[in-house]
Amino acid sequence: MKTGLFFGSFNPVHLGHLVIANYMANYTPLDEVWLVVSPHNPLKNKKGLSNMYDRLEMARLATENSVNLKVSNIEFSLPQPSYTIDTLTHLHEKYPEREFAIIMGADNLSSFKKWKNYEVILKNYEIYVYPRPGVEVEEWKNHPSVIMTETPQMDISSTFIRKAIQQKKNVQYLVPDQVIAFMDGKNMYRL
Repeated sequence: MKTGLFFGSFNPVHLGHLVIANYMANYTPLDEVWLVVSPHNPLKNKKGLSNMYDRLEMARLATENSVNLKVSNIEFSLPQPSYTIDTLTHLHEKYPEREFAIIMGADNLSSFKKWKNYEVILKNYEIYVYPRPGVEVEEWKNHPSVIMTETPQMDISSTFIRKAIQQKKNVQYLVPDQVIAFMDGKNMYRL
């Protein structure tokens, strides 16, 4: 079983995330994709991050009808901030029968050398890369562990969604309906 790990804050999860995850699970050698909800990305500011359990629930709601998309809270029990190499080591110990790969955007790949133990990750794991508008990653194109994909590009971000909600704009068709209902029920991102 080849499992792709799609790490993110998912603050909130949106259709761009789901298109990427679905593409990776159905159009690459990956058998399934786990959306790994990160409590705190070390390269991002924690300020403005919604409660991790709310973000986890929104990801679960967004994927509940999917066969090969799952949601993982594995990083909730690990030291914060979350470093990918530590999560990978933990998952390898917990699920020795699984083969894990990483899913990331070209924007993350362009700063990959800043990641903790990035050489170890490259040596032991495949990285499936989805394109990002205006981001070139020429130096990685021929690396044996890096697989460039033709994932459809959608220029949607969680930041855009949060701002739209603050401005009382409609986010239907950008965010799954059940996630919108959850956010409305908790009055999220309004202030």
